[in-house]
Amino acid sequence: MFKWIGAFLIIGTTTWGGFEAAGRLSRRPRQIRIIKDSLQALDAEIMYSHTPLQEAAQKISSQMPEPAANLFKIFSEKISRKEATVKTAWQESLDDIWSGTDLKEEEYEVLIQFGESLGRHDRYTQQKQILLAVAHLDREETSAREKQEKYEKMIRSLGILSGLLFVILLL
Repeated sequence: MFKWIGAFLIIGTTTWGGFEAAGRLSRRPRQIRIIKDSLQALDAEIMYSHTPLQEAAQKISSQMPEPAANLFKIFSEKISRKEATVKTAWQESLDDIWSGTDLKEEEYEVLIQFGESLGRHDRYTQQKQILLAVAHLDREETSAREKQEKYEKMIRSLGILSGLLFVILLL
C-alpha cells in the first residue's frame, strides 16, 4: 500500500517538474513579446506624444501586462528620485524584476545595452536605439519559439517517463 502511494507521489512530482519546465519554455516567448511591445509603446510616447521619460514609463506601466508593467513602474519610481541616473535606474529596475521572469541572459544583455543609451540622445537617435533593441528582441523571440516548439512536448513527456523509470527501478 505504501509502495503505491510513494510511487504515485514520485510520478506526480516528476510530472509536475516536467510541466513546470515546459511552462517556462512557453512563457519566455510571450514575455519577450510583451517587452518588445512596451519598448514600441515607449517609442510612440517619445516620438509622437513628446512625453518626458518618467511620465512615459508611468503610462506604459499602466497599459502593459507583466513583466513590462512592473519594470516600467519601478523604473518610473527610480528616475523620479533626483540622485538616480536613467542608466542606473533602468539597470536596477531590470535587476529587481528579473528573478520573477522566464527571460534568459540574452534578453538581459539586450535590455542593459538599451539602458546605456536611454535618455542620453535626442528623440530620433533614441528611436533608432529602441528599434535596434526591438530587432534584437525579435531575434531572441524567434529563437525562443523554436526552442519551445522543439522541446516543450519532450520535456513534459520526460517528466512523466522519468518518474515511471524511477518507480520501476525502486520496485
